[in-house]
Amino acid sequence: MKVKLILFTACLALVIMTSNVMGQGITGRAYYKSTSSFKFSMDSTQMSPEQIAEIQAQLKKQMEREYVLSFNQIESNWKQVESLGGGPATASSGGMQIVINTGSQDRILYKNIADQTYEQEQDVMGKELLIKDVLEPAEWELTGESKKIGNYTAQKATYTRIIDSQRFSTGMTEMENVKDTVQVVAWYTPEIPVSHGPENYFGLPGLILELQNNGRTLICEKIELNPSAEPVAIIRPKRGKEVTNEEFRAMQEEGMKQMMNRYQGKPGEGNQFTIRIGN
Repeated sequence: MKVKLILFTACLALVIMTSNVMGQGITGRAYYKSTSSFKFSMDSTQMSPEQIAEIQAQLKKQMEREYVLSFNQIESNWKQVESLGGGPATASSGGMQIVINTGSQDRILYKNIADQTYEQEQDVMGKELLIKDVLEPAEWELTGESKKIGNYTAQKATYTRIIDSQRFSTGMTEMENVKDTVQVVAWYTPEIPVSHGPENYFGLPGLILELQNNGRTLICEKIELNPSAEPVAIIRPKRGKEVTNEEFRAMQEEGMKQMMNRYQGKPGEGNQFTIRIGN
């Protein structure tokens, strides 16, 4: 039997459980690895199935990323782990080159679940921005399923959302407005009673160890709790012009329109494209 979990109920239960079980503040770092699965399609007259498969394999490998979530009971920050291979994912075959920009390594996402706010470093068209806005709560559904992730017993939770988005590809004459239904699957452990998770996800009665969202999976591979040698410091982002999420999305849309005007109606042969994934 599935049980709906309203966000404030989860947070209240979490506070009570943390107070009773831990008796003191908890801090930690959780290290995640991301993998992505996606389909790349193109006119068979422009590229052979073997070339398409080669590009997919190149991109899948390069889009693997490592992240660290630093947290206490109220705050957290999320950041990509620095690595030599942390730049844009690139693939080429048959004269076609594709670049997928998954974000800068040094951008920080800060969440405060007590205030229900977040701060995030982003950029649009080369402009550094600092988004400050309220967190969007999710109505998680607890399924009752469980499994082991490392040394922890994890419980499954899901929620479904409908998002409005705009798409554009070379050769189109105008942007396409679409509605996407996305199901998010999270596995959290009550054994670490903090209401944090990777990226913008939060609100469950335990740390989210695994998250699946639209072909992308984030899974926790290592956890440090209450480390004494190197105490956890929660970093808040500072760079960029302060904007709301609504203002940020308007700037993204303007950037999309500029790209559309540049490539409107063109077949794209010989051009290089950059595709930004995520918010």
